Formats: sequence, C-alpha cells, structure tokens
Amino acid sequence: MAKARVADVHEVALGMPHVTVWQKEGSKRPVYQVGGKSFVFFRNPRPDAFDPVTGERYDDVIVIWVESEEEKLALVSDESNPFFTTPHFNGHPSVLVRGSEIGGLTKQELTEVIQDAWLSRASKRRATTWLEEHRLS
Repeated sequence: MAKARVADVHEVALGMPHVTVWQKEGSKRPVYQVGGKSFVFFRNPRPDAFDPVTGERYDDVIVIWVESEEEKLALVSDESNPFFTTPHFNGHPSVLVRGSEIGGLTKQELTEVIQDAWLSRASKRRATTWLEEHRLS
C-alpha cells in the first residue's frame, strides 16, 4: 500500500464535492470547507503542539474533523497511527496529524479519514447523496 503524503491531503479534500478553499491573504495554509464549514485545515504553529526536546512549535500540523468524540479517541488511542490531540482541542471533534508523520498512514487510510471529515461537516442532503453515489450508506 502506498504511504500517504501531504499532497494527498490536498488531492482528497479537493476531490470531495462542493468544496471551497479559504486561505488567509499571504498564507500558504489552506482551509478546506463544505457549506462554509471547515473539515481539514493546515494550522499555524501554536504553543500547544511542540517538539518536547527542542520546544519548537510544530509548523506542519493538519487538523481533520471527526464525527464524534468516540471516533477521535479511537484514532488518537491507536498507537499504530500518527494522530494526536492537545488540551487546546479537548471537546473539539477533530484530530491532529503532522505533515512529517503522515506517511504513518496509507493513502487509503488517509482518504477514509478525510472522506469521513467531509461527511461530518456536509449537510445531510449532500452527505446522503455522496454516500448513495459511492454505495457506502
């Protein structure tokens, strides 16, 4: 199986229907949205995600929405994948992954997580239509 790459995040997110990309002027950190709701975004370095050895803030964190707190806990508890969270995201339905660690997932695994993120943020009608078209309902 092919290892996931950061380029796959962009490709999969853009491949979902009704997606718009918002980007702060001068920023290279896109926010992927459906119906005005973010489902994947590239985060600015923040004090809650940092290298424990050097103290340097991670500059490659990607935020991906999840359907529920249970799904979030399942993803961050599985030590075989690179997802994590920080106290800043307590109660927030999302997981974090570093771009430099994304190869810990296969492209298929990453695709499923991003599709689920889109489904968690899309309108019921759009989600149902997409699921019916992909026979995943």
